[in-house]
Amino acid sequence: MAKTERIIPAKESLYLDGPRSRLHEFSFAWGVFIQFIKGYRALHFVGPCITVFGSSRFIEGHPYYEAARGFGKRIAALGFTTMTGGGPGIMEAANRGAYESNGLSVGCNIKLPFEQHPNPYMDKWLTIDYFFIRKVLLVKYSYAFIIMPGGFGTMDEFFETITLAQTKVIRNFPIVLYGKAFFQPLMEVFDKMVQEGTVAKSDKKLLLLTDDIEEAMQYIQAYIAKNYPVKPRKRLWWLFEKG
Repeated sequence: MAKTERIIPAKESLYLDGPRSRLHEFSFAWGVFIQFIKGYRALHFVGPCITVFGSSRFIEGHPYYEAARGFGKRIAALGFTTMTGGGPGIMEAANRGAYESNGLSVGCNIKLPFEQHPNPYMDKWLTIDYFFIRKVLLVKYSYAFIIMPGGFGTMDEFFETITLAQTKVIRNFPIVLYGKAFFQPLMEVFDKMVQEGTVAKSDKKLLLLTDDIEEAMQYIQAYIAKNYPVKPRKRLWWLFEKG
């Protein structure tokens, strides 16, 4: 396995390292606020999105990469914007599929010591410093979520999204797990949770597990058409809003 190289210098992470001076805490909070405003301004007019989550490590030619590319094409055909974490791998593939199909392709990238760099298939993208801000932006503008095979980051995004749906913090937008062989062990964990009473049996209805892009897109399209009609929003010139 090739040695992983840093693409940006390592940064000392202290914002979760206990209490610090009031000035430092205020400075951090202000920086978070500024990043949220930056995200809102960048993504406000990208249109209704479908977010694709997945590993940054799959390369062109891998079945999961090609499936994500297919999802991007289908999302574009549906008239939605493809949103991803903006990096390589699955994210690149989904953005690429949309980009190649003349659909709108956007990303919310993050600064990491390694792996993460913006892919070249995005019409609009921004870079965020913190995962929690990035996850808010990836969820906020989307009408559906497609989770493809990935690692800790993908699982973090998946579990946060399904928790928000389960607790009704967000509406029950379609959540698709693509890759039966990959996710079957996770489904067995869900069955164990139901058995132990830690989640309700009905919670499993919050997601669709499939190996079929067509099935996934029909599920998403039917749900959106029935429940969430898309309403365009006018720009407010006096807020200097841009497209």
